[in-house]
Amino acid sequence: MEKSEKLLKFRLSLGDEERTVLSGIAKFHNPEDLVGKKLILLSNLAPRKIMGIESQGMLLSAVKVNEDGSETLRLLTADPIMPDGAEIG
Repeated sequence: MEKSEKLLKFRLSLGDEERTVLSGIAKFHNPEDLVGKKLILLSNLAPRKIMGIESQGMLLSAVKVNEDGSETLRLLTADPIMPDGAEIG
C-alpha cells in the first residue's frame, strides 16, 4: 500500500461478496506470494478506517518468536479445495 511500509491491501472473495482488508504484515510477506491463497478472514468485526480506507475484517495469523528474538509471522490458510466464503466451524 502506498505511503505505508507495514500495510498490505487485500481484495478477498467470499463467494457472493468481496471485501477489502488492510493488514500490517508487509515486513513478513511478499504480496505476490499470497495471490491465490485461501486466507482465513475474521469477517464479523466492525469495519475500521485505516489511512482513509475501510478495512472490512482481519486476517488470521500465527507468530513464532525465534531464538534470536525476531518474529516469524504466517497467515493461516484453508485447504485449497474449499470454496471462497466457506465458513469455519
